[in-house]
Order: sequence, then C-alpha cells, then structure tokens
Amino acid sequence: MLQAVLEKPKTIVFHEIPIPEPGKDEVLLKVSRIGICGSDIHVYHGKHKYATLPVVQGHEGSGVIAKAGSEVSGLMIGEKVTIRPQLFCKECIMCRKGRYNLCLDYKVIGVLGSTTGMASEYFLIKASLVHKLPQGITLDQGAMVEPAAVAVHSVKLGAAPVGNKTLVVGAGPVGNLVAQAAKALGAEKVIIVDISQERLELAKKCGVDICVNSRDRSLADIIAEHFGSDGADVILDCAGAPVLVEQMVHAARRGTNIVLTGNYYDKVPVELGLVQRREINLVGVMNYLAEDYEDTIRFIARGDMKVDPLISTYFDIKDYNEAYQYIDENMAKVMKVLIKVVIDRTLLTSNQE
Repeated sequence: MLQAVLEKPKTIVFHEIPIPEPGKDEVLLKVSRIGICGSDIHVYHGKHKYATLPVVQGHEGSGVIAKAGSEVSGLMIGEKVTIRPQLFCKECIMCRKGRYNLCLDYKVIGVLGSTTGMASEYFLIKASLVHKLPQGITLDQGAMVEPAAVAVHSVKLGAAPVGNKTLVVGAGPVGNLVAQAAKALGAEKVIIVDISQERLELAKKCGVDICVNSRDRSLADIIAEHFGSDGADVILDCAGAPVLVEQMVHAARRGTNIVLTGNYYDKVPVELGLVQRREINLVGVMNYLAEDYEDTIRFIARGDMKVDPLISTYFDIKDYNEAYQYIDENMAKVMKVLIKVVIDRTLLTSNQE
C-alpha cells in the first residue's frame, strides 16, 4: 500500500509498504478522507514544539472497515467510520479519573509520540478508537468529526451551556465549529468576532446568531452592545493571539468563564489580580472524550453542526505537498483542506519509493 511520510520539513515522500493485518482487537480501515489542521501545518513546517520527524500524518479522517480482528464486535466490514486519534495509558491518575485526554503519557496519532497517522491507503487502529458514522453522514463529514469534537468539548468546559450568552473569539475553522457547538448545546445567544469579513460571512451561513468584525472595535464594546450590562457568561478563545487575552480578561464580567481553545506557543501576560477579584475562570482545552465524539456525530447527523461549508477544497494523496503549498498561499481564506485517498498508481510521481 502507499504511505505518505513527512521525512523532513516541507518534504512528503511516498513509500510502498505491506498492508498490515489486524490484531484480535484491531480493525483495518480503507482510508477515504484526511483533514489537514493547524497542528499538521506546524508539523509540516518543522515548527511544532512537541512533534518529531519523520512522521506519517493524519489524525482527522474517515474510511471504511476493510477487516476486523477476531475479538472485535459491533463493527462490520463495509461500515463508514471515523477515528478518535488519542492513545492513553489507562493507568495514570488522570486516566483513572476518566480524564484520559490528560493522560501523563498522552499521544495524538499522527502528531505526537512517534505514532503513525492515517496518511496511507489502509490504516490499522484499535477498535475502541473507532466511531461508526450513521446513514446520512458522508465520508467528508466523517473527516470533520475530530475538529468538531474539540469544539463540543470546549463548550462543555465553559460550564452548563444551556441559556448562556456566549462570545467566540476567532472565526477560523475551530471558532466556527465552537460557535455552532454552543448553539447545538443550548446557548441562548452566540456572538462570533473576527477581523476577516469572509470568515464572518461563512459563520453566518452556518447559522451563528451574530457575526461582528472586530477590526476597529474592542471586545468590551461588542459585549456591551449585544449582551447589555449582564455581559457574557462564557468567552471562548479560538484565535490563540496573546494580545487578545488581555482584552478578554478586561471584557469579562464577574464570574465569566474564559475557555482557551486556541493554541499558545508563547508566554501570555495575564492580569491575575483582575482574574482573582472577578472570580474569572480560565480553562484550558485538550482534545476531547469519547462522549464528545458521539455528541458531535449526532449534531452533524441532525444538522445542528454544519461542516460541509468549511471544506475549502480537496487534493489527492499524491498531491499532499501541493496541498500544504496551497494552504500557505491562501492562509487568510482557507478553512479546511481534505486529502482524498484514491490511488491511481499510473499518476504517482518519481518521489515514490
């Protein structure tokens, strides 16, 4: 089978390797779609703090079950599935508490911990990390479950969302999905802010209540206009911009939950005295749990979360490098690029080994 290996920054090389056989508790997937996210982009450019090369990428994806191990039950050959790409020890304090997304030996398949991702024709994985896609969900949508599950988990961490007034900062792929997840989980009113009018228009198309261009406006002014003196119950940061953290803290009323979904790679100054006096809760986000996946699949199936509008374009797996080049050249407008795993061996380039 063909496998795409990121051997060094900006260089994906194709190899032919044997198709693996599933162990007793594993399934073999025929891979269909692979999503490229912000973490993948950092890894591709050699700028991810915790990733090592070479690596086979692909932690967002979908496929069809091709084979199943002897002890696998509840999964049938030919079923459409997505994967939950998290490996955990099941023994540490966090795993014992059921918070295995915070495992002391946590690994993200295709990103962290010398793991192998989905960037190949076939992919072997534990059956316990496979989630079935119901009829009506496409393989494209299945590849969007992983980032959407991050959004669902983020909203849940912001306290009980039902009836909340929610502000989402950043209308990129994750911010868009977070805003949709807030609505799906029962938020009374959701505002999303960004400086990209194009991304705000897309959020509006996805059903977000209020979409505001914050280029020349402060978060405090936007909150006051749309939420009044009661302010926001929850602020979800999906931008990862250090300059906005100070704004969020100052814009938060007493008792506001600030959820940090965006990735931060630098130190961020925070006025802790204000956090203390207002009892502001600063909450970090690390991936998701299995129940977040199931909720996400249900939300997509019934149309509460619209993921198709976020798919910007497709590339064949043989054009993996070109997909990253496209993203680099169109960073301001790209939301999600999907890799199609449909192999025509007559078209493979000379970098295949």
